[in-house]
Amino acid sequence: MFPCATNKLEHTKRVIEAIDADLRQSSFRNVNLSDALLDDVNLTRVSIHNANMSHLTIRDACLQGMSIADCSTAGATINGILVDDLLAAYNAAKS
Repeated sequence: MFPCATNKLEHTKRVIEAIDADLRQSSFRNVNLSDALLDDVNLTRVSIHNANMSHLTIRDACLQGMSIADCSTAGATINGILVDDLLAAYNAAKS
């Protein structure tokens, strides 16, 4: 563990601008990050559970080793191809 100060925000509405910041081991629960911008961030070993990521865009990112499980993929695309179509083609090829 590294030495750091803990800032706790509860029941508040704020815009936070973090630049050149180390926020390792932070936790966000029941937080609205709509219209947030994450640019040049390290999300290694981050876990996302029970999240609404409708209309999320991921661009120019390394997704190596990423895992997606037990998620609704309706309307989701990878490089313009519907994920449901990709999974259907994969399942058909396996049969």
